[in-house]
Amino acid sequence: MRDKHRPIPPRTVFSDPVHFFAFGFGSGLGPKAPGTFGSAAAILPFLWMQTLSPTAYLAVLAVGTVFGIWVCGESARRLGVHDHSGIVWDEFVGIWITLFLAPAGWLWIVIGFALFRVFDVLKPWPIRWLDRHVEGGLGIMLDDVLAGVFAWLVLQALVAGLP
Repeated sequence: MRDKHRPIPPRTVFSDPVHFFAFGFGSGLGPKAPGTFGSAAAILPFLWMQTLSPTAYLAVLAVGTVFGIWVCGESARRLGVHDHSGIVWDEFVGIWITLFLAPAGWLWIVIGFALFRVFDVLKPWPIRWLDRHVEGGLGIMLDDVLAGVFAWLVLQALVAGLP
């Protein structure tokens, strides 16, 4: 396997639809903290998604997750790297999970963003275990999906005013 942090030429990402989506429309190309940039870029589609009904939002999440399993796995296969740091579609879905049913307003988006990044970076159990033991596109997606669920639980507790 190749280095998961090696730079990928922008032409590779922008000329191949698989890499284009897996790299979060190019947001994963940053040399530092591509996961943070990918998470931030995911806010733009979220601004549209928050106008959807909860059922439609969940449908977008389901499609985004299934698509992500395929596109992240295929991009990784083509790059010869299990989970290249520039592959950020998983961060997109993780943020979207975190912000599901969040109250309107930038404050909640920022809190959700911060919570997701904390869970994604720290990877508390079982997230770290899954990250290390599940391969392919499912492995790339699963740790961020679970980080999104953990962040969603905390965000919803804050919304409800729970300690």
